[in-house]
Amino acid sequence: MIKKGNLYYPSKDFQKKAIINNPSIYKKAERNPVKFWEDLAKELFWFKKWKKGFVHNPPYFEWFKGGKINITSNIFENNPLGFDKIKNKAALIWEPEPIEERPRILTYYELFREVNRLANGLKDLGVKKGDRVGIYLPMIPEAIISMLACARIGAVHAVVFSAFSPHALQVRLQDTQAKVLITADGYYRRGKIIDLKKNADRGTKNTKVKKVIVVNRTDDKAYPVKWNKGKDIWYEDLTKNQKDYCKPEIMDSEDIFFILYTSGSTGKPKGCIHTCGGYTVQAKFTAKWIFDLKQDDIFWSTADLGWVTGHTYSCYGPLLNGTTFIMFEGAPNWPVPDRWGQIIEKYGVTTFYTAPTAIRMFQKYGTDLLKKYKFETLQILGSVGEPIDEAAWKWYFKEIGKNKCPLVDTWWQTETGGILITCLPGIGPFKPSFTGLPFPGIKFEILNKKGEKCKTGEHGNLIMLPPFCPGLLRGVYKNPKKYLDTYWKEYGKEIYFTSDGALKDKNGLIRIIGRIDDVIKVAGHRVTTGELESAITKLHFITECAVIGIPDEIRGEIPVVFIISKNKIKDIEKQVISQIRKEIGPIALPKKIYSVSDLPKTRSGKIMRRILKKLFSKEPLGDLSTLANPETVEQIKKVIIDK
Repeated sequence: MIKKGNLYYPSKDFQKKAIINNPSIYKKAERNPVKFWEDLAKELFWFKKWKKGFVHNPPYFEWFKGGKINITSNIFENNPLGFDKIKNKAALIWEPEPIEERPRILTYYELFREVNRLANGLKDLGVKKGDRVGIYLPMIPEAIISMLACARIGAVHAVVFSAFSPHALQVRLQDTQAKVLITADGYYRRGKIIDLKKNADRGTKNTKVKKVIVVNRTDDKAYPVKWNKGKDIWYEDLTKNQKDYCKPEIMDSEDIFFILYTSGSTGKPKGCIHTCGGYTVQAKFTAKWIFDLKQDDIFWSTADLGWVTGHTYSCYGPLLNGTTFIMFEGAPNWPVPDRWGQIIEKYGVTTFYTAPTAIRMFQKYGTDLLKKYKFETLQILGSVGEPIDEAAWKWYFKEIGKNKCPLVDTWWQTETGGILITCLPGIGPFKPSFTGLPFPGIKFEILNKKGEKCKTGEHGNLIMLPPFCPGLLRGVYKNPKKYLDTYWKEYGKEIYFTSDGALKDKNGLIRIIGRIDDVIKVAGHRVTTGELESAITKLHFITECAVIGIPDEIRGEIPVVFIISKNKIKDIEKQVISQIRKEIGPIALPKKIYSVSDLPKTRSGKIMRRILKKLFSKEPLGDLSTLANPETVEQIKKVIIDK
């Protein structure tokens, strides 16, 4: 990497080898975005070509209207790369959590046959095109096989994160009216076996689920499997005698491909509808260009399949590009803090895509842990899930990327289906704490409340303009009003409202400030939690922090700060206050600063600030089963009371 001022650019050698290395791609796409996406779509296999690239009836739209496609045909037998060229290549390398257990490697041909067997098994159970199938599985190969099998026969999959509670599963199954659920007897997590079947049994009560397919993962090692005769069926029994070919269902470009629910601490989750054609095109080319995927790459996205990152970059994106990718069952710091480092070295990972929370966790363990690792195979680093602060960005770039790997920070949403803002690794530029440029063919603006364009450096609301991205959600399942009110109300039916705050620098690079609802209004001044957190984590001894706003009689709202430090620091609160005063100003000074050992997080790595707020509002905390570390909540509550 080459540094020029506060910007970083790929080296000439990297740029020369990159798939996309000419900045003119942006101008070309801008001239005619619809033609740009149509040209990319032509590289895929279609049973029938579309009649019209983009149709817009605000707030509704269609991509590749009239086109007929199946994503699995593009992954397997009609892969544009040539299936004969990739069929004997490793598609998936599965690393189980227990170190003593052997990894499992599936070639593209083996994966193809497994997918077809399950597809035929689902058909035997009466699943047809358009039926919804729930998938409640841990990070095991059968999760990917299940997604692909549904896609093969045109069934709509709704993947539910395996750490979600039975109630969370039930709500999603009731909403989709799924008639089949695919789950497992259990799975490993930090040395323990989680009884997933028990949760699945509770979650299917009062739903339309008639059949439950059960993968044998733990072999009754911890819990006897409660069997519901006539309803439950072992995965192996369903698939073992099935034919290893199933004709792919020919899907219309705008047929529903999958439903994925956004999670929230309150209210009913939104079922985002994604469609077959647009999602396939976007998944393939965002994965290919942003991660510079080539045939000898080993790609590792640490995201669980229960999240959209898992769908697009732990499954469909790599497979559409004929890439080998890693799937890991466990936690990246179990049973040793550098398990993630061991996996990178063991398999020669070339692209590593993870969350800022994980990066800060690695940082917390210190650089001594990394001395034995050279990370020589790494070529690209990625960050996803929330804005990455400057300190974490620089640490990741230096200690993991060894100052040579392009670091692609990425912004997107469950709703968008794929990455929409980043810097392409063969072009750049990269700037710490700035996500980057809109992906070619996508137009973003930053508007104020009046709908006027914000000036350089001015905070505003991030919006997307038509023709939008092909993978953008087409609706909220069974809730058209929610779709209209959430995405198309703020600025009208032709402007997609992201609900994220952002700003642009003089280079056009976009910095994501955070959710609009993460704004603290202090005496009429708007201060974002992301901005405060970024300022605080510039202190070298702070590994992580979270900021919330709480009511204040005089100033309306006032910040409260939670910090995690590497070790005990004298006058730490004074130093944090001094840093905020210096970086932002006295208006943002917090009411309280709490030193804590950890912060409540989901297993995807997101800090649950809403739970921290509820500790002050005395509201019920609600279901904490989605947290990776629910015990942290009681620990923080004690810190607040003691102080």
